[in-house]
Amino acid sequence: MKADVFRARARNHPSALEAALFSDRIPVSIYDSLIASVHAHFEPLQRYYALRRRVLGLDEIHQYDTYVPMVAGVQKNTSFDDAARLVVEALAPLGGEYVGTLEEGLMRGRWCDRYETKGKRSGAFSSGSYGNPPYILMNYKADVFSDVYTLAHEAGHSMHTWHSQRAQSYQDYNYPIFLAEVASTFNEELLTHHLLERTDDPQMRAYLINRQIDDLRGTLYRQTMFAEFEKIVHAMEEAGEPLTIDTFRTTYHGLLEAYFGPDFVLDAELDIECLRIPHFYNAFYVYKYATGISAAVALSQKVLHGGPADLEAYLGFLKSGGSEYPLETLQKAGVDLSTPAPVDAALGLFSRRLTELESLLG
Repeated sequence: MKADVFRARARNHPSALEAALFSDRIPVSIYDSLIASVHAHFEPLQRYYALRRRVLGLDEIHQYDTYVPMVAGVQKNTSFDDAARLVVEALAPLGGEYVGTLEEGLMRGRWCDRYETKGKRSGAFSSGSYGNPPYILMNYKADVFSDVYTLAHEAGHSMHTWHSQRAQSYQDYNYPIFLAEVASTFNEELLTHHLLERTDDPQMRAYLINRQIDDLRGTLYRQTMFAEFEKIVHAMEEAGEPLTIDTFRTTYHGLLEAYFGPDFVLDAELDIECLRIPHFYNAFYVYKYATGISAAVALSQKVLHGGPADLEAYLGFLKSGGSEYPLETLQKAGVDLSTPAPVDAALGLFSRRLTELESLLG
């Protein structure tokens, strides 16, 4: 943090935050608006924790209780080929070229290293190089239904790369991190919509809704809390206040109290969680997750419920790569992050899904 502030001052930026936002031409007002919108929607988040406590039969709820499944896992065995077909079906609203290209790549084009093998790194990611097909690394397990979502997510990255390569020259095809999670999260939104449309099973429906809620909770609420912490502690350094273990504990504890609410037990160890979040070592990065999922929710609703112009605008977003600054790219696609509307809409979706989950779980 001291280094962030030093470099910002050396380059005559008003603050470390403004220095971090400079390269993407993001005004500080968007950062502040994100935090303000989330603060205005604490009530649904705290209602969710109360529901979780009741459903799990707990006298009190701790942070570690949020990692326990609230809805029993869906017992499904989905082969990779079936998962690929399901993802392709869910993405049908994106049109024939998108669906045909993805189906060919996943089913016959060897775009994906599918299964876990000795020595292979964990997790999943999509990568590529200009002029070549995108490539997905996975550790797919047929009995883990969430891996279907992982495939949809990575396919979103791959098709973003595929479109931008074909529409842009080398120097402009690589899209910035601010936009990177939009296409992947968009695909997950379409998959959730598709699965909810085709299921009558209350347990499956509860599982899908709870998954979407947890995605919004982890990506929008939690990452915004992290972003707020970064803003506060960098401002402390800029004001000459000491950065010590005590000031970190006090600052982080105050945010935990605000976000989790009065009925959540905050164990003392949680006050130093801030020291283990790897993204904090790359300052002012995490807010992009929150704005990304908000943009993805807004764009998915436009494609699902809009007309041909909305689809063309989204495909134009995929083709734009890094040819323009992120805000202008999203505005052309139909999402204006200079207003609080997209973030508020995503938080509204969280609230509506929570109401439905409360009904399903009694």
